[in-house]
Amino acid sequence: MTLTLLALGFLVLIALAYRFYGRWVARQFKLDDTRLTPAHRVNDGVDFVPTRRFYLFGQHFSAIAAAGPIAGPILACQSFGWLPCLLWIGLGVVLIGAVHDFAALAASVRHGATSIAEIVREHLGAGAGRAMMAFIWIALVYVIVAFTDITAGTFVGGSEELKAAAVNFNPGGAVAAASILYLLLSLGLGLVQRYLQPPLWLVTLIFVPAAFAVSWVGTMTSTLFVLDHKTWGVLIIVYCGVASIIPVWALLQPRGYLGGFILYSALALGIIGVFFGGYEIRQPAFKAFDIGGMTGMLFPFLFVTIACGACSGFHGLVCSGTTSKQVDRESHIRSVGYGAMLAEGFVALIALVTVMIVAQDA
Repeated sequence: MTLTLLALGFLVLIALAYRFYGRWVARQFKLDDTRLTPAHRVNDGVDFVPTRRFYLFGQHFSAIAAAGPIAGPILACQSFGWLPCLLWIGLGVVLIGAVHDFAALAASVRHGATSIAEIVREHLGAGAGRAMMAFIWIALVYVIVAFTDITAGTFVGGSEELKAAAVNFNPGGAVAAASILYLLLSLGLGLVQRYLQPPLWLVTLIFVPAAFAVSWVGTMTSTLFVLDHKTWGVLIIVYCGVASIIPVWALLQPRGYLGGFILYSALALGIIGVFFGGYEIRQPAFKAFDIGGMTGMLFPFLFVTIACGACSGFHGLVCSGTTSKQVDRESHIRSVGYGAMLAEGFVALIALVTVMIVAQDA
């Protein structure tokens, strides 16, 4: 089977899933636009802010689609072959992952935009609620530490070739500069949206190209923000703390909205590469159920390696922590919850394709 047919089949699968299965799931939850969402009932201008569907979709999509759906499929394909990875991503995202995100978002909206832990406490008792809260706390500490270390590493990255050439360019500094400029641009977008309230198409036309432009500016200012790994780690932790308490309209929403367009662009380039690049599948479809080592068994380690992109419990925290406080109408839950997870599944497919076209001995 050619790469083009595989990609086309996957696109058809997620399109049909959203059109039919997503609609069926929505009917089971009896979504009702006449029921006020927590964003309208509270509307405190800080965490509870009614948000347009497309704007919220971009913010939610960029929040859930981080490094997970990229790294997981690549590692799993190298271990077990592309066929089990493709089957798990396709069936997992349609039947499990997207339904999980939909259900978590709907449940939180129906419970006043409370967290998953609070919903568990209400229905299963105080003990279960405390246990869930402890689990979430431990998981979040792990996630924050892991992603802080990864991000700090990208801010100090370099290469021996550049050092030997004595070039006045620092790759890590370029990433750091672009990231800082991107955050400042997001703050600017948030202020413009809040106080000037221009049409969404106008701010999109202005700020989305600017988001790509700051990446180029970062390469021109790569020596301005050159710090060591530990310092960047501390600064990133401080940033996380500050970002968690400022109003969502100031940073979370505009940062996610702009980040969504970066993801859309990456997906568009991936589609062009798959359908018009003339690439061939060079990885084996299946290698073995057991490739040796402590994590060599296909079951359960395939499903652990590919979590984001097929099914991720972390998304429940995003759905119930921030997104549920911004849902304008209950009918938007389907496109934001179910639809964004399907889009993340496509991100996982693009990541899988990038390793499928690489020769096995490369």
